[in-house]
Amino acid sequence: MNTATVPEPRTAAALAARRRKTEAALERVHQAIARLRREKAEISVAAVARRADVSRTFLYDNPEARAVIASAMTQARARRAQMLDDRDEEREATWRERALNAEDALKTAHGEILAQRTRIGELLGQVRDLEAEWTEEAIQRITTENTTLKQRVRQLTADNRTLDERLKAARSNLRFQDRRVADLEAQIADPLAGARLASPGSASSPVREKA
Repeated sequence: MNTATVPEPRTAAALAARRRKTEAALERVHQAIARLRREKAEISVAAVARRADVSRTFLYDNPEARAVIASAMTQARARRAQMLDDRDEEREATWRERALNAEDALKTAHGEILAQRTRIGELLGQVRDLEAEWTEEAIQRITTENTTLKQRVRQLTADNRTLDERLKAARSNLRFQDRRVADLEAQIADPLAGARLASPGSASSPVREKA
């Protein structure tokens, strides 16, 4: 039985076309991985297949594609791990700085508390010294004088209130007298008007009622 054989030139052309197609697909794979790296996106077989417009089977079956994806994923994991380590170190440094600041603040607070306690002790000592210097008789005298002064203050306050009320009354009387003086001055300045007001036939004189 005779089998049909493909001419050698046609076979070579088909192989060349397949090789060019494979090379183009590999180029798209490299470009897809580069874009994913620039975008800092996750590198996976599905992501590369979608970006490079190739099938997952091609990525698994082609040794070069499989190797470049595996290398990119390894590098991505290493970069991610490094980023996490850097972030942890940064956080640790921040917490270390905060801890040092808190420790310094605590030392300062302890120093201030110690200074305040020392000052309080000194003041208490001065108070005890003063208490020792003052006799019971002197304390009693000062207490009596203080009571007398308080009573005097209350009396002066009451007197001040009384004088204030009198002053208000005097001012009111003065305003009344001022108005009275003004009326008298008006009558003196117009004697005819005053005479008319005083005459029996004037309209302002009272009318006697007949019995």
